[in-house]
Amino acid sequence: MLATNSNKNLSTKGLAFLLGACMVLSSCSSRSEKISAQYVSPMQYQSYSCNQIRMEMQRVGRRVNDVAGIQDSEATKDSVAMGVGLVLFWPALFFMIGQDKEQELSRLKGEFEALEQAAIQKECSVANELSEARRLQEARKSSGQDPDRKPRHGHSP
Repeated sequence: MLATNSNKNLSTKGLAFLLGACMVLSSCSSRSEKISAQYVSPMQYQSYSCNQIRMEMQRVGRRVNDVAGIQDSEATKDSVAMGVGLVLFWPALFFMIGQDKEQELSRLKGEFEALEQAAIQKECSVANELSEARRLQEARKSSGQDPDRKPRHGHSP
C-alpha cells in the first residue's frame, strides 16, 4: 500500500514538473527573424506623398532595427537561462521573464509592409529602391558574400 501511494506521489510530481517545463518553454522569446508581420492596412498611408512615405519608412525601419535588437537579446538570455535552469539550477527559469517585444516587432513589421505597399501603389521611387536592395542582398547571400554572416578566423581544414 505504501509503495503504491509513493508511486502515485512521484507521478504527480513528475506531471507537475512537465507542466511547469512546458509553460516555461512556451514563454521563451523568439528570434526577431522568426516573428512575422502583423497585417496593417496600407490605406492609412493613402494620403501620404512619396516623400512622407519615405520618411515614415525610415522612422519605422529604425524602430524595427532597435526592437529587433532587444528581441534577439531577450531570446539569447532566455536560451541561456533555459540551459542553466534545466541543467544546473531550476530557479534560473524564473529569470526568463524579460522584455519580450514580439507583439511590437510584429506590428512594426506590418507597418513597414503597409508603407511599402503604399509606395508601390503610388509608384514611389523608394519601392524600386527596396526591391533592388533585396535583390542585391539575395545575390550576396547566394554567392556567399552575406554581410550579416560573421567572418571566420583561422584556416579552413
